[in-house]
Amino acid sequence: MTRRHFALLLLLTLISRAGAADRPNVVFILSEDNSKHYLKLFDPAGAPTPNIDKLAAHGLIFEHAFSNAPVCSVARTTLATSVYAPRIGTQFHRKLSAVTLPKDWRLFHEYLRDAGYYVTNNSKTDYNVTVSPGKSWNASSRKASWRNRPTKDTPFFHMESHGVSHESSLHFNQKTYTGTKTTTDPKSVKVWPYFPQTDLFRYTTARYHDRIQSADTIVGTTVAKLKADGLLDDTFIFYFGDHGGVLPGSKGYAWERGLHVPLVVYVPKNYRSLLDPAMQAGTRVKGFVEFVDFGPTVLNLAGVDVPNHMDGTPFLGKGVTLDELNRRDEAFGYADRFDEKYEMVRTLRKGKWKYLRFFQGYYPDGLQNNYRYRMLAYTQWRDLFKAGKLNDAQRQFFVPKPAEGLYDIEADPHELNNLANDPKHAAVLNDLRDRLGKRMVAMPDLSLYPETVIAEQAVKDPLAFVDKRRDEIAKLYAITELATQPFDKAKPALQRALKSNNKWERYWAVTVCATFGREAEPLAPDVRALINDNELLVRIRVAEFLGRIHQASPVQILLGVLKESDSHVTTLIAMNALVYLRDGLGYTVSFKKQDVKATGGQVSRRIEYLVK
Repeated sequence: MTRRHFALLLLLTLISRAGAADRPNVVFILSEDNSKHYLKLFDPAGAPTPNIDKLAAHGLIFEHAFSNAPVCSVARTTLATSVYAPRIGTQFHRKLSAVTLPKDWRLFHEYLRDAGYYVTNNSKTDYNVTVSPGKSWNASSRKASWRNRPTKDTPFFHMESHGVSHESSLHFNQKTYTGTKTTTDPKSVKVWPYFPQTDLFRYTTARYHDRIQSADTIVGTTVAKLKADGLLDDTFIFYFGDHGGVLPGSKGYAWERGLHVPLVVYVPKNYRSLLDPAMQAGTRVKGFVEFVDFGPTVLNLAGVDVPNHMDGTPFLGKGVTLDELNRRDEAFGYADRFDEKYEMVRTLRKGKWKYLRFFQGYYPDGLQNNYRYRMLAYTQWRDLFKAGKLNDAQRQFFVPKPAEGLYDIEADPHELNNLANDPKHAAVLNDLRDRLGKRMVAMPDLSLYPETVIAEQAVKDPLAFVDKRRDEIAKLYAITELATQPFDKAKPALQRALKSNNKWERYWAVTVCATFGREAEPLAPDVRALINDNELLVRIRVAEFLGRIHQASPVQILLGVLKESDSHVTTLIAMNALVYLRDGLGYTVSFKKQDVKATGGQVSRRIEYLVK
C-alpha cells in the first residue's frame, strides 16, 4: 500500500468515525405497569423517585404522555410499530394470531439498525406482530447491552424493561399481607376515592409505592453504567411506564389511570443543539405525546427519515419547537380484549377533556378476568360491592356504563362525574364524538369487525383486508353511533339494520339494542328473529340483548353457539357473554367442558372460571 493510499484510507476511516460520533445514542428504560399517578414527580401523592428526578433536572418532564393502550402487548406493539393498533389488527392482548406487517414496514429500531446503529433489547418484546429476532435486534436477551457493540464509536439504541412494578408484584397472599411490612407506611399513602378506604387497599398502595421506588433504583443503576462508560454526555435517556398502573381498575382499562404514563427525557450535554433552545433543563412540557410518536422521535434525533406509514410525529429533534409541541393537545386510546375479557372502548383526550366511547358499555369494568382477580384488593373490592358496602364512586367499576362518557380531567382527575348528559357541555361532547368518529373511519378501525374475522382474514395482510372494506366499515361505524342518539331517533335505522343482508350490520344493530337495554324492548321481535342467525357472532349479541331485557333463554342460545363453533375466538366471545349473563345479570349457567367444541387460545381461562 502506497503512502498516498494509506493516507486516503485513514481519512475515510476518520470521516466514518466522525459521522458515527455525530449521532446520539438513545436508551429506553421502561418500568412495567405504572401510570404517572404514582410518582411524586407527577403527582403529590406519588412515591419519591430521586434517580428519575435527577434525569428530569437535566432534561424534560412530559406532563401529558400517553400509552395508546392500557395493556402490555398492545402498548408495546404500538410503540415498536409507531402505528395505531386498530389500523392493522394488533389491538388484542394476548394475541391469538400474530399480524404480518406489510412488506415494506419495519419496527422503528430496525430502521436505526439499517442506519448503522447497534440495537439491543433487554429483554421483553411481547409484540402482536411477527418478528424475526435475529433480523430485528442485534441482540435481544437478558445479557443484551450497548457494551457489546462492535466499536466504541458505533451509535446505539438500547431498550430495557423492568418488571419490578409489574402487576404480579401485587399478587401477594393473605400470609404476606398480615406478616410482611412494607417500607412505605400504609398510613401515609393516599387511597384514590374510587377505591374502598380499607386497610388492605392502603397496604396494597404502599406495596406498590415500594415497587415504584425499586424501579427508580434500577434507573439509577442503568444511568451509573452509562456514566462509568463515559456515555452520559452522548445519550438521550427516555424513562417511562409501558402503560397504566396495576392497582385495581387501571391496567386493562382506558381511563387516565390506564393510559397516562410518566415520561422523562434526559438530554445529553453534547446534543442539546438538536433541541429547540427553549427546551431548557427541567422544562415541564405541556403538549401531548403518544406511544406512536416515540419511534419517529428517536429516528428524528438520529437523523433518519421517518417512514410515511407511521402514524406518529417527532416531539424532539430537528423541526420541533417547544411552542409548537405545547400546542399539541390530542391523544387517542383503545382497549379491546385483555386475555379472556372482551370490551371495545375508544378514547380521545383533547386538552382538559376526555371522551370515552363504550361500544359494549353494558359490560361492567369488573367483569371477571382471572389474572386481575389474583390480587386480594380486587377480590375485596368485588366482595364489598356484592355486600352493598360501596358508595357511588366506588361501585362504578361494577355497574354498566353508558354509550359515552365526557370528563373534565382538570376538575375531575379520577373520572367520576360523567358530563355526557349535561346540556352545558353538549357542544364539547358533539365535537369530541365527531373527532373520534372521523379518526376511526379514516384509519379505519378494524375492531368494527369481531376478532374472529380479523384472526381469520386480516392478520396475513391487514392493508389488503382494509382496502376492500372501507365503505363497509364506514357504514358499520354509522350503525354503532346510533347508540349515542335518543332511542326514538335511532329506532328506524336500527330496525332497517336488524333486517340487513349484511351480517355485520345485523351484528352491530343488535349490539346497539343491547346498549339501550330496556329502551330497545320495542325491537325485541326483530331481535328474536335472529336467534338462529347463520352468523354465530350475531347470535351471541342476540343473547346479550335478550338477557338484558329478560326474554327468551339467552343462556341456551350461547350454549348452542359453544356446541357449533369451530373457532376458538368465537367460542371465547360467547363465553365472555356467558360470564356477563351469570355474574352481571344473575342467570344460572351450567355446562360441561366437553360441551365446548373449540377449546384453543384463551378459552381454558373461561372454562376454569365457569365450570366449577
